[in-house]
Amino acid sequence: MARPLRITYPGAFYHVTSRGNEKKDVFKSRRDREKFLEYLASATARYGALIHAYCLMSNHYHLLLETPGCNLSQIMQHINSAYTTYFNIKRKRAGHLFQGRFKAILVEADEYATELSRYIHLNPVRAGIAGNPVDYPWSSYRSYIGRDNAPEWLKREFIFGYFGKRATDAMKNYRAFVEELLGEEYESPLKNTYGTAILGTAGFIETITATHITAREADRDLPALRQFSTGPSLDEILTAVNTVLGNDKKLARQAGMYLCHKYSGEKLRTIGEGGS
Repeated sequence: MARPLRITYPGAFYHVTSRGNEKKDVFKSRRDREKFLEYLASATARYGALIHAYCLMSNHYHLLLETPGCNLSQIMQHINSAYTTYFNIKRKRAGHLFQGRFKAILVEADEYATELSRYIHLNPVRAGIAGNPVDYPWSSYRSYIGRDNAPEWLKREFIFGYFGKRATDAMKNYRAFVEELLGEEYESPLKNTYGTAILGTAGFIETITATHITAREADRDLPALRQFSTGPSLDEILTAVNTVLGNDKKLARQAGMYLCHKYSGEKLRTIGEGGS
């Protein structure tokens, strides 16, 4: 499995998900879910994670997570590894609990954080296990609307900032924002993810590409980087090579293959098909 593209910097926001192996349940009891929440709490205390929203389903979970310390992998290693150890000891099993690596999408917070929090909180409704997110106890929604006391580690202030200056107003307005979609068909905001790695406006994507991605284009173990490549296309490379070496077709093909592989980020098979 190819390594996922991880874009990290201080203060980055992410939508994080992790699923059980073979789509099997990772939460089988109330105590399992409580234990997982304990590891979210310890991730904030030990590694400075800021957790803005969460939802624990049966075979996966969602987090809206901020990393002031630029340490996403360390945070997720702690959460998933600690919970896997707990789960395996409790059930006398061994091996991986989660399916491969966690998935983390970098988020432009000002543009998408509120939409993603709503998406996360409506997950039980989309799955058909609750008619209203307030009826589901294993997400941060009840804390957001004042039905439950919010744990100290849950950071609601950022989201609330978009819904009112007073906490009571923010709770009321946020609830209306989430529940206005009940019974409605709506598209996931994650549908707009670019390159499987970034959710944001064109300007945000351009900035992230320039400051955090361009220098890594030579890393060919990360297929997702190809979508961010700012280099020439296959056609542009082959056209230039043929202009210079057009009289020697064999040399032109060899040079074209080499240059395309070096600068386009495409697989050799794709390059070969394009140059045939």
